Amino acid sequence: MKASSIPNHEKTFFETGKDSDGKQFVLTKKNIPIKGSNQSMPYLQCRPINGDKSFYYQEKSTKTQIVLHYTAGYLKGDVAALSKPNNRVSTPFIIARDGTILNLWSSAYWSYHLGSGAIGGNTSGSQRSIAIELSNIGYLKRIGNKLVTVYSDTDVYCDLEETQYYTQLDTPFRGELYYAKFTPKQYDSMQLLLRYLTAEYNIPSNFLPEDKRYITGKEKELVNFKGIVSHVNYRSSGKWDIGPAFDWEKIAI
Repeated sequence: MKASSIPNHEKTFFETGKDSDGKQFVLTKKNIPIKGSNQSMPYLQCRPINGDKSFYYQEKSTKTQIVLHYTAGYLKGDVAALSKPNNRVSTPFIIARDGTILNLWSSAYWSYHLGSGAIGGNTSGSQRSIAIELSNIGYLKRIGNKLVTVYSDTDVYCDLEETQYYTQLDTPFRGELYYAKFTPKQYDSMQLLLRYLTAEYNIPSNFLPEDKRYITGKEKELVNFKGIVSHVNYRSSGKWDIGPAFDWEKIAI
């Protein structure tokens, strides 16, 4: 999908409440106060119309971390992938490119999101953390003067001169040089969501030091860290979220 087509793609989801698998959702605008501040967080509650709750565990656990991801997809497919019946691989939040914060289920519960082979274990890591997904296609491949997605060499995301849609790193991150940009509204919403979650669950608003932010963590150090990390800290390969193409300064809280 071309980057220029994404706004309309998201608009149709908000109008119809239907994901790419055809599942229907009830979308309800909500607003919640942020503890210890005069701010509040608007969000869109997103619940399957059939009441399905089989894609997460209704079990509460102490939260000590927030883990940032990107979806490697587009919103309708993101919602579909994170709400597959009986799959239990999900996240409570997705931030659309227009900045809308979608909430699929209560962040007090949990679902698998780190993956097999995650440092410290997928189950315990998923239980103690709150995952946030940014709707973003991820890294891009250059073919001639075009950048294409990982899904197909003919799936053109943008032309090379359309620099508003991508970031080119000075040096490759995990072998990749080009990454789809996050939008200003996504950064703003991420910052607000982090303010809400850190206050709600008493999680320190710490990032890993920059020299450790883009590498796989050492087990004891990562497991005991209280604050905000990303998927690459838990996985040594196969994941690129979220690397140096993401501007961490824009979400400082």
